[in-house]
Amino acid sequence: MARRTPIAVRIGADLVGILVLLACVFPVYWMVSRSFLPRNRIKGEDPVLFPWHGTLANYRKVLGNDGFGDAMVTSLSVTLLTVVVAILFAFLAAVAVSRFRFRGRRTFILTLLLIQMIPAEALFISQYKMLDGMGLLNSVVGLTLVYVAGVLPFTVWTLRGFVDGVPRELEEAAMMDGCSRTGAFFRVTLPLLAPGLVATGVFGFIQAWNEFTLAVVVMTDPGSKTLPVWLVAFTDARSRGVDWGAIMASSTLITIPVIVFFLLVQRRMVTGLTAGAVKG
Repeated sequence: MARRTPIAVRIGADLVGILVLLACVFPVYWMVSRSFLPRNRIKGEDPVLFPWHGTLANYRKVLGNDGFGDAMVTSLSVTLLTVVVAILFAFLAAVAVSRFRFRGRRTFILTLLLIQMIPAEALFISQYKMLDGMGLLNSVVGLTLVYVAGVLPFTVWTLRGFVDGVPRELEEAAMMDGCSRTGAFFRVTLPLLAPGLVATGVFGFIQAWNEFTLAVVVMTDPGSKTLPVWLVAFTDARSRGVDWGAIMASSTLITIPVIVFFLLVQRRMVTGLTAGAVKG
């Protein structure tokens, strides 16, 4: 008979959980609540905990900005292209590493690990020169290539773990029932990899959507900025100082696509699907 956890331990664990939840949620609440306050109340001496008698002026300012629509389109294009291309190549590489034994396989895996340890800043000059030589500066394709190169090693490494988790016996059983090797893979293994594909896709989406430093270097043209780079326009201290209301409203709007994407795919992020498939 399993021993019951002492009440003091359970209460302590609940308190820790509540503190962690508050630490995660409060910055988001503070961002959203500040977005409804005018400038004088945001910078007032007395902190405003609840945005009573708020205003939508900050959102009107952001949505009326000429660069917001272009930046949104650029960010969505780069992010979706990055996710699709990275998942496609990472999936093929992960299957090759997991299901086949070939010369240089171990070296390939170790190289993936080493590449992840290189700081992104160390590759700025070489990446800029390469994109400049190909005429891809200030273009969605150019920034997508840089993002794919950054996301791919981690994505391959993660997907490889998911592919390893699917027993080969399932494919062999399907082949005994008449499927070809390719058919067994696409009919049996691929559906079981859906949670892994979704999880790695979410990682790639968040990384590409929020990335700032590379976008500053590659997308220098005012009409090709991504949303994080465009957000800097509200921090011009030479004019009226930092416009915190517009920044908070912009940040709130920028997080909406990430939340929508997560809500669409969160059901697929159930890692127990593979385990359930091999029972019985």
